[in-house]
Amino acid sequence: MKTAITPTRAENFSEWYQNLIVAADLAENSPVRGCMTIKPYGWAIWELMRDEMDKRIKACGVLNANFPLLIPVDFFNKEAEHVAGFAKECAVVTHHRLKMIDGKLQPDPDSQLTDPYVIRPTSETIIGDAMSRWVQSWRDLPLKLNQWVNVMRWEMRPRLFLRTSEFNWQEGHNVFATHEEANADARKMHKLYADYMEQVLAIPVIMGEKTPEERFAGADHTYTTEQIMQDGKALQAGTSHDLGQHFSKSFSIQFLGTDGKLQHAWTTSWGTSTRMMGGLFMTHSDDDGLVLPPAVAPYQIVIIPITRDEISDELTCYAEKLGDKLRESGIRVLVDTSDMRAPDKMWKWIKRGVPLRVEIGPREMDSNSVTITRRDLGKDSKQTLSCDDLVKQANDMLNQMQSDMLRAAQKRNKNMIHNVSCLSDLEQELAKGTIGFFRIKYDQTANAEFDALIEKYKISRRCLDDSDPTYVFVAKSY
Repeated sequence: MKTAITPTRAENFSEWYQNLIVAADLAENSPVRGCMTIKPYGWAIWELMRDEMDKRIKACGVLNANFPLLIPVDFFNKEAEHVAGFAKECAVVTHHRLKMIDGKLQPDPDSQLTDPYVIRPTSETIIGDAMSRWVQSWRDLPLKLNQWVNVMRWEMRPRLFLRTSEFNWQEGHNVFATHEEANADARKMHKLYADYMEQVLAIPVIMGEKTPEERFAGADHTYTTEQIMQDGKALQAGTSHDLGQHFSKSFSIQFLGTDGKLQHAWTTSWGTSTRMMGGLFMTHSDDDGLVLPPAVAPYQIVIIPITRDEISDELTCYAEKLGDKLRESGIRVLVDTSDMRAPDKMWKWIKRGVPLRVEIGPREMDSNSVTITRRDLGKDSKQTLSCDDLVKQANDMLNQMQSDMLRAAQKRNKNMIHNVSCLSDLEQELAKGTIGFFRIKYDQTANAEFDALIEKYKISRRCLDDSDPTYVFVAKSY
C-alpha cells in the first residue's frame, strides 16, 4: 500500500521520524551545528503545549520570571557535583567583541574575558544566587519560580526535537523551609507532568524515581516520567528533582526560622522541554504523517471546499460560514481556500495531522451536509453529516478522539512491558529483538554482568517502579 511517508515505521523508524518532521513542515536543521529552526506550524503546536503547561504550573502558586542567558563560570565552581553532569556540554563565551583580522571577522584577542561565561545549560546556579538575596526569613517561603527560556547543551548527535544543542523549555525552581515540604513539592510537580502528558498529549507514562546511577547530578531524588515510543524505546519527557540542601549550602540560601535561628533552605527543580514534541510525534503518528491530539492541534478542523470554477465563490462562502459557526463553539478552524487541487489539500492536512477533515463539494452544499474524516482512524471513519449536526457534535467528536488516542497508546504500551526474572532472561529477550521496557529486580542490575549488557545492547535503567521500588524498568532510549 502506498504511504505518504517512506520508509514506513516498520521499515526504518528513525528515518521515518526524520521524514515525518519534513512532511508535516514542523522544523528543519539550521546553519548552526546541532540546532534547529522550528517552523510556524511546529511552533504553533509548542505554543499550545506551553500555554496549557503554564496554566497548570501557575495553579500551583508558581510565578514566572526570567534570568540571564550567561552564567559566570565561577557559579558552576560553587557546585562541583552539579557541573560535572554538564561540563562536557557547556558552550563558553570567552570574548566580548569581533575584529577584522586578515579580511575576516574574528574574536578580538584584546577582548578576551577575564571571567568567561557559560551559556546556560540549566539555571540552578544563577537562580540560586538570586534566591540567596530574595530569601531572608521564613516569611519569604515557600518561594516558587519558573522560567520559559532556551538553553544550550552541546550535542554531538543531534536529532530534531529529541536532541539538539539549543532547545526550549520551562525550568521551575522552588525553595522551602523543610525537607518534607521540598520532597512533597518535587513529587507534586512529577504528578503534574504525568497528568499533563496523559490528559493533554494523550501519552501514557511510566512514573518512577531514577536510580542512584541515573539521577540528576546534585539531587537527592530525581522523579521521572518515561514514555514508550512506537518502536519500544524510552523517552524521558519530564523530571522533578529534590535537591536537598546542596544548592542552598553552595549559594548561601538561608533564612531566619520561627525559632530565631539561621538555617539553610531546601530546594527543588523541575523541567520539561520541546523534547516532548518529539515524543508526541513518535507516539501517535503513522505512515501517512502526523497525528495530533485535538488539545494541541493548531487547527482542530480543516474545511476543504472542493470547487468547480462556476460555483467557486458560492462554495467558499458556504464553507466560511460553517467555519464561523464552529469557531463560535471554541474550535480552532481553518478553511483552506488556497489555490491547490483538492487531493493535494487533503494530503497536506493528512500529513500535518489535523484531527478532523471536512470536505464540502457542490453535492454537500446542495444538501446542507459535509463529509468528515477522523485523522486517527482514517478512511474507515468517513461519514456524511448535516452541517447542523457537525456544529452540535464537533466538540464531542474531538473529545472522543482525544480519549481514543490515549487508550490506543495505553493498549500498545501494555504489550511492550515485559517482566523478566533474571539477567539471562533479559539478555535472551534483547538478543531476539524484543522491543519495549523490561521490568526486573533492581538488585540484579548492580553488577558487572548488567554493565556488560548496557554496553552490548545500549540499554539503561529508566526508573524504579512506583508500585514496587525493588523493581526497575530497563530499556533502550532516545
